[in-house]
Amino acid sequence: MRTLSAKDAKYGFGRLIDLARAAPVTVAKYGRPVVVVLSVEEYERLKALDMGTKRPGAAARRRTGAGGR
Repeated sequence: MRTLSAKDAKYGFGRLIDLARAAPVTVAKYGRPVVVVLSVEEYERLKALDMGTKRPGAAARRRTGAGGR
């Protein structure tokens, strides 16, 4: 994953967008990673994966106290 400083990301925002459309980009402040910028397509893919790991009905069981515990 590519890393840009916050300063480079700020002053080269167009470049950051171009890079992030190809692959996620880490933005670092004072040498420490603080955020990751990624394309909408990658975000949607990750969101779909996350939704796939959640079991249907699990939230309802937690609310009612059911579930065999």
